[in-house]
Amino acid sequence: MIERLLTALKARFGSAPPLAEAPHGVDVLADMADRRVMRRYLDKPVDPALVETLCAVALSAPSKSDLQQADIVIVGDRAQREKLEALLPDNPWVKAAPVFLVFCANNRRHRLLYAWRDQPFVNDHLDPFFNASVDAGIVLATFVAAADRVGLGTCPISAIRNHPEAVSDILGLPDHVLPVAALGAGWPSFAGVMSPRLGLDVTIHHDRYDESGLRAKIAAYDRRRMAVQPYKTQRFPEKFGQSDSYGWSEDKVRQYSVPERAGFGAFVRRKGFRLD
Repeated sequence: MIERLLTALKARFGSAPPLAEAPHGVDVLADMADRRVMRRYLDKPVDPALVETLCAVALSAPSKSDLQQADIVIVGDRAQREKLEALLPDNPWVKAAPVFLVFCANNRRHRLLYAWRDQPFVNDHLDPFFNASVDAGIVLATFVAAADRVGLGTCPISAIRNHPEAVSDILGLPDHVLPVAALGAGWPSFAGVMSPRLGLDVTIHHDRYDESGLRAKIAAYDRRRMAVQPYKTQRFPEKFGQSDSYGWSEDKVRQYSVPERAGFGAFVRRKGFRLD
């Protein structure tokens, strides 16, 4: 089983740590290293009790100072789904997902504890927003891992933050509660495709942050990714032209050459958060 783990890591990163002995749970690690984003699903329902169970498992994840500032909205009502899907025209696969969830950062409960005791909330600055958002991200990642274990495929949907006000209104989110990401889930209709990642020498650091040789390392990653997972189309050719070496770095530059979510900070402030 250690061979399967190392093979998956090499396929993902181009290299693998020199692990000589299989650790406990190596089969789970191999599955996690080989996981794939899933946007194509069977036309088969998922038991609502299983969805709630996976939510409960996800909410068992670590929480900053036991504040428990993550919530999950299970969107099962067809009318509610259609309102959210209308906000995601560039993600047509969302409609095919049997399960649609929205993961929220919730700093409201913490503040209510103070209000109920007539105590001032003295830490009204950036940290509450950051803590709640990180908690929501941890719960999202834990749900993905739990769904993988039972055979479900998943794909996070960050595009809901393109329309945070509308999402908030549709879901009835009060002040100090905001959508962090959605998630589509269902029974996979195919094996999926592994997306290669930046080399481990780029994203793992020892003792101090180090980006020596970064440009060459990213160029090497571009070549590796182009060899195994070339992009089918190039973004904004009318602006950038057609590139003969269209890799990850070129794609990301083009993707974020268009302003996006510039109003998200204002939305967060309207939700009552101070970002000082």
